[in-house]
Amino acid sequence: MKALIQRVSKANLFINDELINNIDKGLLVLLGITKDDNQNNIDWLVNKIINLRIFNDENNKLNLSIIDLNFEIMVVPNFTLYADIQKGFRPSFVNAAKSEISKEIFDNFCDTLDKELINNKSLKSKRGKFGADMQISLINDGPVTIIIEK
Repeated sequence: MKALIQRVSKANLFINDELINNIDKGLLVLLGITKDDNQNNIDWLVNKIINLRIFNDENNKLNLSIIDLNFEIMVVPNFTLYADIQKGFRPSFVNAAKSEISKEIFDNFCDTLDKELINNKSLKSKRGKFGADMQISLINDGPVTIIIEK
């Protein structure tokens, strides 16, 4: 499981030019899934994301998490995070989980994330639509972009 995390001032998710979801200040998480991912990977990654201290405190230090600030989070499935370009110029996606497996793991990841956010009196996550052709506009805050892989 791999997550590309971007600290954003705003993010909008469109499908067919229709606004499907949006967040203000918070995190945009692009999530890549492999066939070997399981609940342990999900739990570890959710914990890491919600406690990641990448927001500025009063001293302008990266010391606060999304939980500390009650900011929003949007999770978007992104199988291209597991593109393999070692050979040739066309990406291979053999390391990405097949669609039916990936959708189940993505939904489980988002459900686990929501449970943790609710337990910490935070907002629920917003989701991209699995399998859809999505367009995302965002304002990257910082910029702060981090890749986490389990």
